[in-house]
Amino acid sequence: MIDIAPSILNADFSCLEKEIKKVKEAKYLHLDIMDGSFVSNISYGPSVIKDIRPYSNLIFDTHLMVNNPGKHIKKFAEAGSDYITVHAEATIHLHRVIQQIKENGCKAGVALNPATSLDQLSWVINELDLVLIMSVNPGAGGQSFIQSMYKKIKKLREIIDSRDLKTKISVDGGINHQNLDRVIQAGTDIIVVGSTIFKSEDPEQALKKLKIKCNSDLKED
Repeated sequence: MIDIAPSILNADFSCLEKEIKKVKEAKYLHLDIMDGSFVSNISYGPSVIKDIRPYSNLIFDTHLMVNNPGKHIKKFAEAGSDYITVHAEATIHLHRVIQQIKENGCKAGVALNPATSLDQLSWVINELDLVLIMSVNPGAGGQSFIQSMYKKIKKLREIIDSRDLKTKISVDGGINHQNLDRVIQAGTDIIVVGSTIFKSEDPEQALKKLKIKCNSDLKED
């Protein structure tokens, strides 16, 4: 089963409660946190997550695009995150940060930028609940899917399966109806989608169509 994680970065922040309710049939809600340092843009902080938590039963998948993420784990956990994903490139103490996430009651994820090798996961993957493959360079919307990421997703799938792990693969960036089937075939479990859902005329219908396509492609495989 392939799950969709709508990214609220593309939602209308003037009415977040209504926007979130439009995607209530998803399983995950993807929350992009940007600090203006690790990436050039700035988004929002734990207070927004805390404010929207009462309005959703979805799994809050918090993606920290921030430097020194260990300093922020506790605040984002307390705000209501279920998963916290940090970038391998953002800390020199990756294993310790993973431990911090779990100590604060959340599931742990690690994100890899397009140019970052899967080798970065060699000594921590057994500790992970999720690996987030960035299929665009993080920090800006509207980018096209980087073609070499299909091979990267497939290789990660092989690593996870060979170790008999339950680690989920999530893919984020440039995913649409045209490339969705290839992303699924490469071995992903969760697809992060922003503008395809929230910038459509009917986000609820857009989510429904994506879920149907994912299920259809899965059956065909």
